[in-house]
Amino acid sequence: MIIDTHMHEKTYSLDSKLSLEDIVKRSREIGLDGVCITDHESNAIMEKAYEYSKETGFLIIVGAEILTHEGDITVFGLDRLPTEKLHAQQLIDMTLKAGGVAMSAHPFRKNNRGMGHAIRNVKGLSGIEAFNGSTRYSDNLDAYGLAAELNIPSLGASDAHNIDAIGRYATVFNGKVRDTMDFIEAVKSGGTNPVAYTDGRFERIDLFDNLRSKKAAVAV
Repeated sequence: MIIDTHMHEKTYSLDSKLSLEDIVKRSREIGLDGVCITDHESNAIMEKAYEYSKETGFLIIVGAEILTHEGDITVFGLDRLPTEKLHAQQLIDMTLKAGGVAMSAHPFRKNNRGMGHAIRNVKGLSGIEAFNGSTRYSDNLDAYGLAAELNIPSLGASDAHNIDAIGRYATVFNGKVRDTMDFIEAVKSGGTNPVAYTDGRFERIDLFDNLRSKKAAVAV
């Protein structure tokens, strides 16, 4: 399944222009199987998203994007969000205790909202958003490299705030994801791979595999 794991809906993310209707329509057009709504410091859209998901038959998972002292983290399975700014480790621990997962969002974005190398100092991250559609490609490569170095699963996401950005990057999940619990278990399993939407289709990103292939060809 291909899921865009980070985007914002306009009701609770005031910097977004997207409605749930916009999100589902565009996502279906480009071949996404589901989306994650991760509004800033809010999961208040959860009930509305659940009802719209049932109505349309399209998978909508609700998490939240939380700004910690070290940078942004997307969390899933944490129904009661913190009411004050925490350190990254505190938020990760809180999420894990609730049975959820936490991922570093756009780690190397140059706006003081990415965790960057502070990722090395925390424990329990379930994933790193290696490819973010609202982040420079060079910064995404830094995130991808760090995820590989630390053996933390890589994910892709659009971080969409407008219609054209939906699905720019997304994540392939092994197996069926039917709801939030399936999503959490799929992330925990580590069976994820980022994909890019190019020329009307999604293509897997595995730069290290490509590099290994080139090295093998040179050796021959």
